[in-house]
Amino acid sequence: MLPQVAAAKDETDGLVPVAPAQTAAPSRELTAAFAPRPDGRDHRLDYGVWTEALQAYVVSMGPPLRKMPATVAGPPGSRIRHGPGSMYRTDGAMVGFSIIHRDVIANIGRYRRELQAVGDSLDIPSLPRNEQLAFWLNLHNVAMMEKIGEAWPIRQPRDIEVDGVPFEDARFITVRGVALSPRDIREGIVYAHWRNPVVIYGFWRGEIGGPAIQRQAFTGEGLADQLDRAAREFINSRRGTEKRGDTLHISRFYNEAAPFYFPDFEPDMRGHMARYVEGPVTEMLAKSTFIRPTIYEYDIADLSGGRRSNAFFSTGRLDVGASIMLAERQRKLDYIRRTQPRAGIVTFSNIDLPGDPPDKGEVE
Repeated sequence: MLPQVAAAKDETDGLVPVAPAQTAAPSRELTAAFAPRPDGRDHRLDYGVWTEALQAYVVSMGPPLRKMPATVAGPPGSRIRHGPGSMYRTDGAMVGFSIIHRDVIANIGRYRRELQAVGDSLDIPSLPRNEQLAFWLNLHNVAMMEKIGEAWPIRQPRDIEVDGVPFEDARFITVRGVALSPRDIREGIVYAHWRNPVVIYGFWRGEIGGPAIQRQAFTGEGLADQLDRAAREFINSRRGTEKRGDTLHISRFYNEAAPFYFPDFEPDMRGHMARYVEGPVTEMLAKSTFIRPTIYEYDIADLSGGRRSNAFFSTGRLDVGASIMLAERQRKLDYIRRTQPRAGIVTFSNIDLPGDPPDKGEVE
């Protein structure tokens, strides 16, 4: 089904963060081809099909806790560690790749091609800016889910290749006759044309160490709130920030975006993080002297840890690794309920108040 269009209301010191040297920068022609130029019409795209898939196969691991995850034992008599082994495994969100049938992965591939067709039939750069951004974020993440699903079981997404090219740099996505890689979408289109660094948290890499995949497709109307929540979760988690001595160690995920958003790395990162830090991370940021991008976990964000478990240990539709991960998640949530005061988040969106600017909620 096509999205509906409607008129509507390895550690380093990290001193000089740079994009990976082995990757080619997107061309100026590519960047110019998709430069936003909204025409003022209020078009909206509907990604309900993608939301349905996300809600079926993505499990949110709950708010960041900043504790080592409670370990749940495997089957009796087994010494094998089932499921992810990462210390960050109860952060962010996980995908249940072991229960995604091959036919579903094929449908995700078809949906990616349908999104491309929308890009061919519509002049994407003429849409409202939030609609453009939501389109690129969803197209990128659908493509990532497709290729990781095709390669599963695999321990680390960075090992995946498409026609001999690392899939991050493989130009298997085509919009308006322009061949694009996931990196092209990020760097050549979004990072080149959006000034607010919050956009970086919308791109899912399939890795535990990166921003979490959301259980809702990005939409133009709710985009600012969606990205703010993603940024807050990531920055306040252990995979985003960790203090040792007088150094605040942050994710190496920021290296790619540094030339676009954090050219004066340490002061720029401090200013950016100050908008989102909460609780203990507020103090960590204030009491640190240095910031170094050294943290990252390349393992797949998969309930089963990128492994196909022995059928002998399977429990119904879930393999033992996924079952253990869900039990560890439940222990985390039980701990939060016992030890932390209840708090709710109320989000007001799409409410126009007197004096609001006409572009309220637009991600710059």
